[in-house]
Amino acid sequence: VQLVESGGGLVQAGGSLRLSCAARGSIFSINTMGWYRQAPGKQRELVATITSGGSTHYADSVKGRFTISRDNAKNTVYLQMNSLKPEDTAVYYCNVEALLRYWGQGTQVTVSS
Repeated sequence: VQLVESGGGLVQAGGSLRLSCAARGSIFSINTMGWYRQAPGKQRELVATITSGGSTHYADSVKGRFTISRDNAKNTVYLQMNSLKPEDTAVYYCNVEALLRYWGQGTQVTVSS
Protein backbone atom coordinates (compact mmCIF):
# COMPACT_ATOMS: atom_id res chain seq x y z
CA VAL A 1 0.00 0.00 0.00
CA GLN A 2 1.31 3.43 -0.92
CA LEU A 3 -0.12 6.85 -0.12
CA VAL A 4 0.69 9.33 -2.87
CA GLU A 5 0.41 12.96 -1.84
CA SER A 6 0.37 16.01 -4.06
CA GLY A 7 -0.55 19.68 -4.00
CA GLY A 8 1.95 21.24 -1.64
CA GLY A 9 3.97 24.31 -2.52
CA LEU A 10 4.74 27.94 -1.78
CA VAL A 11 1.92 30.44 -1.41
CA GLN A 12 1.49 33.93 -0.02
CA ALA A 13 -0.48 34.57 3.11
CA GLY A 14 -4.18 34.64 2.34
CA GLY A 15 -3.79 32.24 -0.54
CA SER A 16 -5.11 28.73 -1.07
CA LEU A 17 -3.77 25.26 -1.73
CA ARG A 18 -5.43 21.89 -2.22
CA LEU A 19 -3.71 18.72 -1.06
CA SER A 20 -4.58 15.28 -2.40
CA CYS A 21 -3.67 11.83 -1.12
CA ALA A 22 -4.45 8.67 -3.04
CA ALA A 23 -4.14 5.23 -1.45
CA ARG A 24 -2.78 2.79 -4.02
CA GLY A 25 -2.51 -0.95 -3.70
CA SER A 26 -4.54 -3.58 -1.93
CA ILE A 27 -6.20 -1.71 0.88
CA PHE A 28 -9.54 -2.75 2.32
CA SER A 29 -12.00 -1.41 4.83
CA ILE A 30 -10.65 2.13 4.98
CA ASN A 31 -12.12 3.87 7.98
CA THR A 32 -10.74 7.25 8.93
CA MET A 33 -8.61 9.33 6.58
CA GLY A 34 -6.85 12.46 7.69
CA TRP A 35 -4.13 15.03 7.51
CA TYR A 36 -1.45 15.84 10.05
CA ARG A 37 1.34 18.38 9.93
CA GLN A 38 4.74 18.93 11.46
CA ALA A 39 6.48 22.27 11.60
CA PRO A 40 10.24 22.53 12.25
CA GLY A 41 11.03 21.91 15.88
CA LYS A 42 7.46 20.93 16.71
CA GLN A 43 5.58 17.70 17.19
CA ARG A 44 3.31 16.30 14.54
CA GLU A 45 -0.24 17.51 15.07
CA LEU A 46 -3.65 16.59 13.77
CA VAL A 47 -5.11 18.94 11.18
CA ALA A 48 -8.33 17.23 10.11
CA THR A 49 -9.93 13.81 9.83
CA ILE A 50 -12.91 12.35 8.02
CA THR A 51 -14.59 9.02 8.68
CA SER A 52 -15.99 6.63 6.11
CA GLY A 53 -19.41 8.04 6.93
CA GLY A 54 -18.31 11.59 6.26
CA SER A 55 -17.99 12.89 9.81
CA THR A 56 -15.24 15.47 10.07
CA HIS A 57 -13.03 16.82 12.83
CA TYR A 58 -10.73 19.83 12.66
CA ALA A 59 -8.03 21.31 14.79
CA ASP A 60 -9.18 24.61 16.28
CA SER A 61 -6.41 26.43 14.45
CA VAL A 62 -7.81 25.54 11.01
CA LYS A 63 -11.57 25.58 11.61
CA GLY A 64 -13.35 27.75 9.11
CA ARG A 65 -10.33 27.85 6.79
CA PHE A 66 -9.63 24.21 5.87
CA THR A 67 -12.04 21.65 4.47
CA ILE A 68 -11.39 17.91 4.34
CA SER A 69 -13.22 15.65 1.92
CA ARG A 70 -12.84 12.19 0.44
CA ASP A 71 -13.73 10.14 -2.61
CA ASN A 72 -14.28 6.59 -1.42
CA ALA A 73 -14.40 5.20 -4.95
CA LYS A 74 -10.89 6.54 -5.55
CA ASN A 75 -9.54 5.95 -2.03
CA THR A 76 -8.52 9.58 -2.04
CA VAL A 77 -8.66 12.28 0.61
CA TYR A 78 -8.39 16.00 -0.03
CA LEU A 79 -7.58 19.05 2.07
CA GLN A 80 -8.69 22.41 0.75
CA MET A 81 -6.74 25.11 2.56
CA ASN A 82 -7.94 28.70 2.31
CA SER A 83 -6.84 31.91 4.01
CA LEU A 84 -3.45 30.40 4.65
CA LYS A 85 -1.24 31.90 7.33
CA PRO A 86 2.54 31.75 7.83
CA GLU A 87 1.92 29.55 10.89
CA ASP A 88 0.40 26.93 8.57
CA THR A 89 3.88 26.31 7.17
CA ALA A 90 4.75 22.65 7.76
CA VAL A 91 5.15 19.26 6.17
CA TYR A 92 1.68 17.81 5.73
CA TYR A 93 1.20 14.06 6.07
CA CYS A 94 -1.71 11.99 4.89
CA ASN A 95 -2.94 9.23 7.19
CA VAL A 96 -5.23 6.31 6.40
CA GLU A 97 -6.66 3.92 8.96
CA ALA A 98 -7.77 0.53 7.69
CA LEU A 99 -6.78 -2.83 9.16
CA LEU A 100 -3.40 -1.12 9.52
CA ARG A 101 -2.43 2.52 9.73
CA TYR A 102 -0.61 4.09 6.80
CA TRP A 103 1.30 7.36 6.38
CA GLY A 104 2.18 9.35 3.29
CA GLN A 105 5.67 10.64 2.60
CA GLY A 106 4.73 14.22 3.38
CA THR A 107 4.34 17.31 1.24
CA GLN A 108 5.79 20.71 2.09
CA VAL A 109 3.48 23.69 2.47
CA THR A 110 5.18 27.06 2.85
CA VAL A 111 3.19 30.24 3.45
CA SER A 112 5.08 33.49 3.07
CA SER A 113 4.10 36.67 4.87
